[in-house]
Amino acid sequence: MLRRAIQLVLVLLLGALVVEAQEQQKPATPPVAPKTSLKVGQPAPDFTLPDTSGKPFKLSDFKGKKNVVLAFYVLAFTGG
Repeated sequence: MLRRAIQLVLVLLLGALVVEAQEQQKPATPPVAPKTSLKVGQPAPDFTLPDTSGKPFKLSDFKGKKNVVLAFYVLAFTGG
């Protein structure tokens, strides 16, 4: 009888710890998208970014030559 009571208490404590850990992982407030004056279909402003080897390139370098797809992976490769 005592063994079952101890097992029940341990299961309840473990469940409480799991719930607490899940609550701590939730963000306090949802992220808010930055305000922008860009409208759908409007050309993107020119910008400069480094490529994977560190060489800078500008968006305007591709104008009329290639299509450009810019994708953002929030928190990718950050461990967060």
